[in-house]
Amino acid sequence: MDSKQLLEVAAKACDDKRAEEILAIDVKTISGITDYFLICHANSDRQVQAIAREVKDQAHKNGLDVNRLEGFNEARWVLIDLGDVVVHVFHKEERGYYNLERLYRDAEFIEFEQVD
Repeated sequence: MDSKQLLEVAAKACDDKRAEEILAIDVKTISGITDYFLICHANSDRQVQAIAREVKDQAHKNGLDVNRLEGFNEARWVLIDLGDVVVHVFHKEERGYYNLERLYRDAEFIEFEQVD
């Protein structure tokens, strides 16, 4: 599975659990760590955890390993390292505070349409 396909699997997992404002940042040219950051948020701790759990489950279902999962118990900012894609699931207030979109404003942004 290439990084773009992995990004789509992760974005769908986020959408399936009703994540809000899902977007990806193409960081291939500015980061040697990963190809994409996928960013979304939720309005409660439980929803943040549900989204993170779904991303992890879909990765495993597709035969992929989760390299690292951090922040799950606190549910304010969960980071899921899938290798070529790093997923950031924020609690709504934390997303605004850390504002990763601003830090990477020179990179290409990919927005995902959410299914209602």
